Amino acid sequence: MAGAKIPEPRQTLDPEMVAHWLARHPDFFEGREGLLQQLKVPHPETRGATSLLERLVHDLRGRAETAEWRLETLLESARHNEAQYRRIRELVLALLETESNDDLGQALARELSERFQTPSVALWCPSSLSDGENTPPQAPRQVLDSAAETRLSALLDGRASRCSRLSVTDWKRLLPHTKVPEKAGSCALTRLTLGEPLGYLVLASPDLDHFRASLDTLFTEYLGEVVSRLLVRHAPPPHDTPRHA
Repeated sequence: MAGAKIPEPRQTLDPEMVAHWLARHPDFFEGREGLLQQLKVPHPETRGATSLLERLVHDLRGRAETAEWRLETLLESARHNEAQYRRIRELVLALLETESNDDLGQALARELSERFQTPSVALWCPSSLSDGENTPPQAPRQVLDSAAETRLSALLDGRASRCSRLSVTDWKRLLPHTKVPEKAGSCALTRLTLGEPLGYLVLASPDLDHFRASLDTLFTEYLGEVVSRLLVRHAPPPHDTPRHA
C-alpha cells in the first residue's frame, strides 16, 4: 500500500552495556521488587532456571562455606604454629639447663626424639671443645676428624644448612652410635659457627621423606645457632701459657 510505513528494525541492548549501567545504578531495583521476582537465571547445579533471589541465596551460601573453610584453615595453621612454638621453647629451655657439651648432646638427642620425632642425632665438634683432656666424648657427640669434616662439607655443598638423602655408608660414618637402617635415610645438616667453625649438627631419620630436600631449614639453622653458643659456653678454658723466667 502506498504511503505505508516501513517498520524499523528491532533494536537489542548490548548485555555488557546493561551490566555496566546496572553496576552504576545499584538502586535501580528499589521499588521494583516485583521485577526481581520475575527474573529467571540458569540454575548452577540442575537444568532449568530459578529466580534471581534463589540464585543469590545459593551463591551467598557458597561464599559462606568458602569463607568458613578458609577460617578453619587459618585456625588450624595457628594451632600448629602455637604447638610448634611450645615444642621449640621446651627444647631450648632443656638445652640451657645443660652443664657440659656431653650433656648438651644427650639433651639434644632426647628432646628431638620426644618432641620432633627425630630418632637420630650426631654432634660433631673438634677436640678443643671436649669436656676434659682425658674424657672421651659421649654419644651423640663425636670428635670431628678430617674424614667426617670432608664428607659433611660435601653434603652441605657450600650451604650453611641443608636437607638431603643419607646413604647407608654415610649413616655408618656420620652416626656411628646409632642403628643403621636397612635402606638409605634422610637428614638435616647445619654448620655450627660462632666467629669460627665449631663443627656440625646432624639430624637423621630412616624415613626417606622425613627430611625432604624441599623442606625449609630455618628451624635447623636456629637450633644450630643455639647449640653453637652453648658449645662455646661449656668449653673448658684455655690453658695459660707458662711464663719463662
